[in-house]
Amino acid sequence: MHPADPSLPPLLVVDGANVVGSVPDGWWRDRRGAAERLRDRLAATGGPSDGPHPGPYEIVLVVEGAARGVASVPGVRVEEAPGSGDDLIAELARQAKGRPCLVVTADRELRRRVEAEGARCAGPRSVLRPPT
Repeated sequence: MHPADPSLPPLLVVDGANVVGSVPDGWWRDRRGAAERLRDRLAATGGPSDGPHPGPYEIVLVVEGAARGVASVPGVRVEEAPGSGDDLIAELARQAKGRPCLVVTADRELRRRVEAEGARCAGPRSVLRPPT
């Protein structure tokens, strides 16, 4: 299938390290566990309810470093960055090529990179809000 295929759902790419790090809840003691909790929250909510693209989304959670080893679950594909998570996220946005893509991060430089590829951006709160 071509990425611009209108039958494909919008792509939601979540910067796991950035989103997990936005909440001072002790995530640094168990980065993998924090990434698993984020993955489970994304699977339960299906992404932001007020995003720029109507859901449902194809959700990709990008993890790196000590958060590697988190398994995918139904509704959320987990991608391990071999190096920089930002580089993998930018590549996923580039590969979307015309397909609606929303990247969740507060990282200004990463936002600039993915917006140059045509993606939209939302902050961590968009996926951390309690479901409505």
